[in-house]
Amino acid sequence: MTATPAPPPGPAALPAPAGADGFDFTSPFSRAGTGSSKWARTGGVPGVIPMGLADMDLPGPPAVAEALRRRAGHRAYGYTVCDPAGRALVADWYRARHGVEVDPDWVLLLPCGPRTALRILLETVRADTGRPQPPVLFPTPEWGGFAQLCRAAGLPYRELPLHLGPGGYRMPRGPFPRPACAVLLSSPHNPSGTVWPSGSVRGLAGWAADSGALLVSDEVHGDLTHPGSGHSVAVTTACPEDRHRVVTLNSVGKTFNCSGIPSSWALVPNPALRTRFTDALAGYGLWEGGLLEQTVQQAALREGGPWLDALLTHLVAARTRFTDRLGPAVRSAPRASYLLWLDAAALGLPPASARQALLERCGLESSDGSEFGPGGHGSLRLNYALPGSALDTVLARLERLDPG
Repeated sequence: MTATPAPPPGPAALPAPAGADGFDFTSPFSRAGTGSSKWARTGGVPGVIPMGLADMDLPGPPAVAEALRRRAGHRAYGYTVCDPAGRALVADWYRARHGVEVDPDWVLLLPCGPRTALRILLETVRADTGRPQPPVLFPTPEWGGFAQLCRAAGLPYRELPLHLGPGGYRMPRGPFPRPACAVLLSSPHNPSGTVWPSGSVRGLAGWAADSGALLVSDEVHGDLTHPGSGHSVAVTTACPEDRHRVVTLNSVGKTFNCSGIPSSWALVPNPALRTRFTDALAGYGLWEGGLLEQTVQQAALREGGPWLDALLTHLVAARTRFTDRLGPAVRSAPRASYLLWLDAAALGLPPASARQALLERCGLESSDGSEFGPGGHGSLRLNYALPGSALDTVLARLERLDPG
């Protein structure tokens, strides 16, 4: 291991000092003592920097921390009902932040993460299709959770290759299998950070509707779209003629770095599907609302905008530094979120063992491209949502690579 040793973490997380605006994305930020899943991936090896899991090593919005502090001070943590104002709050966020109209009646406020919501939604669709089951379709490379959830729901699936050209990834080209049960899409794309053109999304929604399939858009990275890169949120609103066959899933978790408190919302314009989905959720003991979930969600949507603006400025600067340094190794220049999708061979790493080689040569932990389906072989995913001080260290370590 060539990683530079680091001092052992202290017994508790260290808060980053606040800048003039209260948001500091430059100073070191320790997650020691927080049970971080991301840092557990280092195996406790000193000096290794984890860059694999999609989780930010940055301090979250002060408004969320303050809302949790206030709510914890009440000292009664019993059952809670859903606050109907939360639906209007989601609609207001889309209108103010993205200039699109969402009917509050479409909104389901869920006390679970998007992964759980998607699994139960697939079960809802599965119950309606009869047997034999038509397949679920989704692109490759793609977030590996889609395949896992299809298997768990007992649904066959088929992965459709994305086209990679000089300008990055493009939507799969037809003809597509017919019939289909559902079409799953991460928008923006995970792992590449591609922002799908609205015309491509509308075309996919139209094809899904013609095939009797439900288009499900996972938009948990959508609010992290970089300025000037277009819109990648609320596919439901982009496809008015087909919205009865479209569901959008979103969450404040990725955007505001609070995924450890599972919450999400679904935009379901079809009233019959909304009822079936709600009934299916209840069967798992999940009802709209949730004590901590609502506390975090409402604080983030009401007061988190300025923090998010500052975060995006930091992420765009970090993206530029990495893409300038890594050049042609970047398979598709990210326009959203904080993920780099890299060609292992172009980095001078053996494609079959690139993750281990990067760890040994640079002390950087990453996600292996094989986790993202057949289209991910020979790739690596790196998360650059790090403080400025850590970004300097990572870029210096990448100088050890020899692309040849």
